[in-house]
Amino acid sequence: QVHVVESGGGLVQPGGSLRLSCAASGSLSINSMGWFHQAPGKQRELVAAFTRNGRTNYADSVKGRFTISRDNAENTVSLQMNKLKPEDTGVYYCNAETTGPTYRNFWGKGTLVTVST
Repeated sequence: QVHVVESGGGLVQPGGSLRLSCAASGSLSINSMGWFHQAPGKQRELVAAFTRNGRTNYADSVKGRFTISRDNAENTVSLQMNKLKPEDTGVYYCNAETTGPTYRNFWGKGTLVTVST
């Protein structure tokens, strides 16, 4: 099993910055990690992630504003969020996917980000 824990959410004004962190631990090897966003009343969507081949993938809405980084040795992933907008409000979930051939996905409980005046 894999245990995933997020941290770093909070309240920030529009135009501000936040940094989210995520740590994955457990008995299985982690291959890829990423961040997903669920706005109030909407489905969970990809924000930024490292793909299975190590590349980064960003949602169009965050390109140029958010940066994902990872420490492979520690199985941690961070999301630097700049120029935040009210529509960035919601719960941010960290996902960790194990190595193949049987890829398994594990999720954290999420951290709330509120962008508001």
